[in-house]
This record gives sequence, C-alpha cells and structure tokens, in this order.
Amino acid sequence: MATTTHRAAVLHGPKDLRVEDRPVPEPGHGEVLVAVRAVGLCGSDLHYYEHGENGPNVLRQPTVLGHEPAGFVVGHGAGTDELPHGTPVAIEPAHPCGRCALCRAGRYNLCPKGTCFGSPPTNGALTELVAVPRDFVHPLPEGMDVKLGALIEPLAVAVHAVGRVGVSPGERVLVTGAGPIGVLVAQVAAACGASVTVSDVAQARREFVARLGAETVDATALTPDPDRAHALADPDGYDSVLDCSGVGPALVSGIRALRPGGTAVVVGNPNRPETALPLAWMQRQEMSLLTSFRYAAGDFAAAVRLAGSGRVRLDELVTAEFPLERADEALRSALVDRTQMKVLVTPGGVVV
Repeated sequence: MATTTHRAAVLHGPKDLRVEDRPVPEPGHGEVLVAVRAVGLCGSDLHYYEHGENGPNVLRQPTVLGHEPAGFVVGHGAGTDELPHGTPVAIEPAHPCGRCALCRAGRYNLCPKGTCFGSPPTNGALTELVAVPRDFVHPLPEGMDVKLGALIEPLAVAVHAVGRVGVSPGERVLVTGAGPIGVLVAQVAAACGASVTVSDVAQARREFVARLGAETVDATALTPDPDRAHALADPDGYDSVLDCSGVGPALVSGIRALRPGGTAVVVGNPNRPETALPLAWMQRQEMSLLTSFRYAAGDFAAAVRLAGSGRVRLDELVTAEFPLERADEALRSALVDRTQMKVLVTPGGVVV
C-alpha cells in the first residue's frame, strides 16, 4: 500500500474513544487485507464503550471495537490471490483454533481458545484496514450494497438461532424482543415458512416490525396470570419461542405462551447471570430449553445466501450512519436513542 498508516477508533476506557493513526496491517500467509466500508454497532460494543467491560471480559488496554464489518479486498498474503482486488466481502469476526474437538465437529462457536474481533484484547474493525484469514472472508451477493454486508454477521446469529430449534413450515413462532437480532430472527423464521409473532414493550419497535409484515403483540400482554401459574399450557400455544430480549421475565412469559412440548431458545445475552425459570411446570409440559451462541459451521455462508435471495430485508434495519471520525457520536447515539435499530460506522479513507 502507498501509505504506512491508517485510522482506527480506539477505546482507551469507558466513553474514551479516540481516532488514531496505526500502522497498516500486513496480511500474513492465508490472509487478505480488507478496506472496511461499514461496521455495525452491537450491544457488546455499547457495553465496552459505556462500562469498559462486557460480562466477564474487561478492557485492560486500548482496543479497537467492532465485529460486524464489510468492505473490499485490497491486498493478499501468500496463497490467497483467488479473491480479486476489489471483491466486496463480509467478514466473519470470530476465529476458532480449528484443532480442538469442538472445532472439528463444526461447533467452532464453542471453541475455548477462539478470539473475536472487538473483544478485548483482540482488536476489531472500527478501522480503515484489517487483515483477516481468507476462510473468514465471504464474498457478497452480486449487486448487494457493501454497507449492508455489515448486517451479515447479525443475520448469521439469527440463522444459527432458528437452526437450533429447526423451524418448519406452518409452525407458530414467537420472538420476544424487537431489537436488530429479534427482527432478523423473525425474518429468518418467516423465510422458513413459519407464522411469526414478535413481542416488545416498546410501541415504536412493534410498529417497526409490523412494517416488515410480522404480527406483533405488546410484551406486557404475555405476562402470565399469577392465579393460573400452575395451569396446563394452552395446546394452541406457540410451537417455539426465541428470546432475543435478554430479559428474564420476557423469557419466562414466552415459555408460558408455548404449547405442551414446545421449545424455548435463549438468543439474547441475559442481562443477569441467573434467571429463575418455571422448571417444574416446563417438565410437566415436557418443554425443551435450548441456548444459542453466535454461529457455527455453515451459518455465515447461509446468511450470505439468504441475504442474496431477497427473503430478508436488511436495508430497513439501518437507521443511521456515521463516518469513522464520528465513531464516538455513533456509539452514544446507539446507546441512548431507542429509535435506532442498526447504527453503522462507515470508514472510507482507503481508495479501492
């Protein structure tokens, strides 16, 4: 590259984000260099920005955030020249060891030695250039706006979650929580042929989902009657519930709305380390409880294909864009403005 430095938004501490010059990364063997054009902001980015931590992971050194990137291939390490210069790509940010039993079984999302972009101390993609292993770079469908490639990562989360329960045509699915992941889960379930209802406490978010064609319900209406807490489940209840809220009461209310033998999937990160569940009642109904974490083998590629099919609407989710110089403003907007769905940071300093 003609230049030796590029810009990156570096988090030094809670709400201390600085745009700095860093050396241009050199792609190693099996890596490609990507000029980042868009990065979606996620809840984990907001936790790091606001508190300097996300669950047990703590910011201990200046780190570049961002794990939902897309851009153009602009350089190659040895053995990676099959992707032409300028190829638009989405980047899979979680990189496993590839050698452990879980990786070999295709469940590399559970790899105990894996790293993920933007998860300290691993630097992320709020930057102009990033070097990525070729196996984790996915060419975008022809004609797709590269900025929308930043939504492939959360779409892969949704693909994996729906795959965990195995949604079939004609089934009734409840999605609790109408944030970006909930909206994408609802669209993936609908693409599988399910009848989908989405619940949320916020009217604006219910209205957003309704514009995409899903049925909606006020989440407070799902709260079970305490006088019927031990009653049998409604046989006409939902076949499955996918909780994307991360809120314990929403998960419990969704479980109460299941039919006997139904399945609940925990998708959203719980806002508390422990959640009380009606296990005795669930046992009486022989209900299943599953969890879902990121995405495993095949999910990212499936998300790219689904995006290319037109059966999900990604552009509707993008509600704001900020250049890299205003990354701090982008994080603050995503943190406090409840009307936002998916906020993008759009680096653009590298000529493709």
